[in-house]
Amino acid sequence: MTLRPYRSRVRAEAAEQTRLRITAAAAEVLRARGAGGFSLESVAKEASVTRLTVYNQFGSRRALLEAVFDDRAANGGLHRLRDVMADPDPRAALRRLVDVFCGFWSFDQASLGGLHAATLGDAEFEVSLRQRNERRRKAISVLVGRLAARGDLAEATTKDLTDLLFVMTSFQTYAELAVDRTPDVICTLIWRTVEDAVRRAAEN
Repeated sequence: MTLRPYRSRVRAEAAEQTRLRITAAAAEVLRARGAGGFSLESVAKEASVTRLTVYNQFGSRRALLEAVFDDRAANGGLHRLRDVMADPDPRAALRRLVDVFCGFWSFDQASLGGLHAATLGDAEFEVSLRQRNERRRKAISVLVGRLAARGDLAEATTKDLTDLLFVMTSFQTYAELAVDRTPDVICTLIWRTVEDAVRRAAEN
């Protein structure tokens, strides 16, 4: 009677370890070969498992790509956003949000670049990744709204400012700036641009 729960737990732990190994292998394939070299077969080979094992764990290429993004997010510091959003000072919170996303984009830029490239020709994953990125827009919108609520901005400027800051804090912007710049320099440059955009919005 006692062996069955134990065996079930062991199987569950083994399955979770396999899933983690496959996710790590998928990130490595994206890092080394980009989206063009990404497939269930290439990931299976990298993870030293069968294609069927990958399929049984994830079900599709899209689900595997989503798992890689979520794993990068979990390990790249996005959990810090909870504390950022709890900051009572919206301007300080905005600065911290920039720091969080600069840290995230630099955490594993190669695999994140592969993930964004994988949206080309894959409409379902493009929608999935866009939905994940929209969470960043929502967070920015909340902070911009708080700035307006305390009188730092006119309400009429909030939508344009939110959309502008969304672009400034995107992976694409970070990647363009990453050529010949260190992460610290990039983050400082992005923050100065964000700060200037907020100041200009306040003047309107």
